[in-house]
Amino acid sequence: MRCVLKSPDPAAEPPPDAAADLAERTARNLRELAGGPVSRLPELLEAMAAVGTDHDLRRALARIAETAASLTGACHAAVGIRSAYGDGPGLITHGTAPDHEDRPSPATALDVPITFHGEVFGSLALAGKRGPGADGAPVDGPFTEEDLHLVRVLATEAGIAMGNARMHAAARQRTRWIDGAASVTTALLAGPETRSTTEDALTVVAEKGRELAEAATGAVLLPHPEGGMEVVAISTELTEAVRAETYRGRIPPESPVVHQIHAGLPVFADDFAADPRSISPLSRHYGPTMLLPLRSNGRVLGALALCRTSGGRRFSPSERTLGTQFAAQAALALVLADRHRDRERLAVYEDRDRIARDLHDLVIQRLFATGMLLESARRKAVLPEVREGLGRAVDELDATIQDIRTAIIALQQGPSQVPPGLRTRVLREAGAAAAVLGTRPAVRFAGPVDARVDDATGRELLTALREELAADRPGRAEVVVDVTAVLDGRPAVRLTVRRTDSADGPFRWERPLDEGTP
Repeated sequence: MRCVLKSPDPAAEPPPDAAADLAERTARNLRELAGGPVSRLPELLEAMAAVGTDHDLRRALARIAETAASLTGACHAAVGIRSAYGDGPGLITHGTAPDHEDRPSPATALDVPITFHGEVFGSLALAGKRGPGADGAPVDGPFTEEDLHLVRVLATEAGIAMGNARMHAAARQRTRWIDGAASVTTALLAGPETRSTTEDALTVVAEKGRELAEAATGAVLLPHPEGGMEVVAISTELTEAVRAETYRGRIPPESPVVHQIHAGLPVFADDFAADPRSISPLSRHYGPTMLLPLRSNGRVLGALALCRTSGGRRFSPSERTLGTQFAAQAALALVLADRHRDRERLAVYEDRDRIARDLHDLVIQRLFATGMLLESARRKAVLPEVREGLGRAVDELDATIQDIRTAIIALQQGPSQVPPGLRTRVLREAGAAAAVLGTRPAVRFAGPVDARVDDATGRELLTALREELAADRPGRAEVVVDVTAVLDGRPAVRLTVRRTDSADGPFRWERPLDEGTP
């Protein structure tokens, strides 16, 4: 009579969730094995020692399958590792599997689960045990109780190997994510010459997140002024068409994903295209997805999206945890980078203010005093040519003082993101005309130009100035913008362009000012 030997259902046993339980179970199986008629302990212990020192999981499991077949006389051994996240080695076999016509009966098959700390990783299966028949010919034989104890020991060893491999892989993965977060922080704080804008900083986060998550696309989303969220930075391996569609794409405000992100909660999906929470057309390109809030000091700045293609490997629990931690670190780095850039801009503005004060308090005062001395000398001069020369010197000093005052005003302009005033735009037009004129025009202002001239009038003035300076008449020019002028009894702005080496009269353009302007 033949009997089928099967390992007890692991669910019916107390979960071996402690190292002591595992050691006790292994020792019990070894004692049962040692009490058999023929001890196979030496070969078994040698295999266990080899497996315990081998850091290659596939090679270690192959050694277990080979040892199980050798010690039990099975023709075929298979180690099957199941993983919901696609990170297992799959099926490892040894020997020849029985043909369909010569498939072993249930009495000659053995299947033992591979567990570690209560988690079932897979199974160790044996088939085709052969033994001598009555006439000496090999026939199928049943597995014995001794075989069952031996295979249990090997299955336990396989579980330990699988558990250790996962722990080592998790440790390496954590190290990669930690190093990645550190590199993002370093890149964002490297300085204005490398990552000077917010868009550059967000691209760094998207690129590094995609690399660490082994994703097809990494993107940073920020709140849109009209609601919802918008993709403002992207790094992707997909086609340029997908990239163009995704960049500046929006997730509508009614999306449950947006509500969850604003609440500071991550969003995980195994198939983003089919997830009912995703109502954005952008999701059709992606499968496993993580949407992680960029949160710092209780405030959600945006979200980091890490997406794999449809049918890709699911994100494991450890990847989800590490991704969430990376997003939090990246959000902190973004805040620090913004503050770092603010401090650098503040330092630049302080330097510009100091330079402007020095020019005003020292240089202009000295030039003004020198002009007064020359003017006094001119009045006392007897020879006409001396008086004329001193007069020209005084005029040049006055022009120089006006140029320095214009430079002071330019130094006191606000951040580059703020639209420049009319003074700055007039100076830019004058500088651009230097190539045509052969020299930079002298520019003077009379009155509070930026405060009195509105945008529409300013654009007309700049157009007139540009056309006049673009005329093909090289030579020195003088530009005057005067907001103290009067036109038909009303306050007006007057633009005057004089060509010092031309017999023609000055070019003049003027418009009345709005009575309501200060």
